[in-house]
Amino acid sequence: MNKVVSNADEAVRDIQDGMTLMLGGFGLCGLPENSIAALVRKGVKNLTCISNNAGVDDFGIGLMLKQRQVKKMISSYVGENAEFERQLLSGELEVELIPQGTLATRCMAAGYGMPAIFTPAGIGTEVADGKEVRNCNGKDYLLEMAFEAGFAIVKAWKGDTMGNLVYRYTARNFNPVMAMAGKITIAEVEELVQPGELDPDHIHTPSIYVHRIFQGKDYEKRIEQRTVRKK
Repeated sequence: MNKVVSNADEAVRDIQDGMTLMLGGFGLCGLPENSIAALVRKGVKNLTCISNNAGVDDFGIGLMLKQRQVKKMISSYVGENAEFERQLLSGELEVELIPQGTLATRCMAAGYGMPAIFTPAGIGTEVADGKEVRNCNGKDYLLEMAFEAGFAIVKAWKGDTMGNLVYRYTARNFNPVMAMAGKITIAEVEELVQPGELDPDHIHTPSIYVHRIFQGKDYEKRIEQRTVRKK
């Protein structure tokens, strides 16, 4: 049951060109920074990345975009990354924008073993083009398929060697549903503890979903848009 690997490079060792990855985080919170840095060092290419957002130019997935490692982004918000915008407008990057709730629910469906969901989000917009629409009780719903990702890479505050995870605050947004959804889930944590040290009632992701875990280092505590009061 010990799922510990020594570092990020070992954790991502078998991620290959052309794979589909889920990457946790919300804005600049809860990003698997060490794993992303390892993917940059590894130099894998033609990746499809499923993530709520694309980081910023010098942080998060933005580092992978800078190295031209991503061929397609599946996201709900991409407004903070100038390199992303440049690649999109030049046709270098394929982009699928998804309503945020639909993105989360398609992750959840994959974790639950469901092949698809029906949602009203996107009805009557370009999001619905070419997709099945079903009317239930007088309301139209759009068929959306569950995601299929070879790897889910998430970041937690604490984890134990068995793979149980606890998140903090905003980092608890997309990380838990993605941890459920990957065929192989890699978790990096700020603090790695022994089994029994985490309160069972506080565990957000049970160990059954996690395949590899390691303690990260040198985490940056960034603020996306700093807003302060005038004195």
